[in-house]
Amino acid sequence: MHRTYRILNKFIESFLVIIFGLLVLDVVWQVVSRYVIGKSSSFTEEFARFALIWLTVLGAAYINGQEEGHLSMDFLLSKLPKKKRLKRQRIIQIIMALFAFVVMIVGGGNLVYTTLTLGQISPALNIPLGFVYAIVPISGALIIFFSIYHFRRTFNTTSDEH
Repeated sequence: MHRTYRILNKFIESFLVIIFGLLVLDVVWQVVSRYVIGKSSSFTEEFARFALIWLTVLGAAYINGQEEGHLSMDFLLSKLPKKKRLKRQRIIQIIMALFAFVVMIVGGGNLVYTTLTLGQISPALNIPLGFVYAIVPISGALIIFFSIYHFRRTFNTTSDEH
């Protein structure tokens, strides 16, 4: 499982860098086309919006996968004895996995299904909106995988650093 974790993290990290690079190029092109050429491109604003959605949602899954990477208030947690702290961390991972399942996989999957069924198409890029929203259940599955990974790690930890 650790090998899969490392490969998945590296892939997501590379994919986020690509999306961010495309977002930067898109915004630069928007500025150049508007102020240098004098005619704004029609697709740039929509692409920037969709890229930002993917960056945000996939970035949240990526941060969840990092060791102690997600934003948390752990002052009280760090004051607990190791055994109680590990138990609380397991509970947190279970809650995060449940949230990801209910909200992101079930809710996000329903959003993708509905937009694809209704045939909603983006106006400028002319792509199905279901493809744009597909990142929500994908990220939900990643969060569940990372939660399971971290949950299992709490049983194997030997250091007092978590």
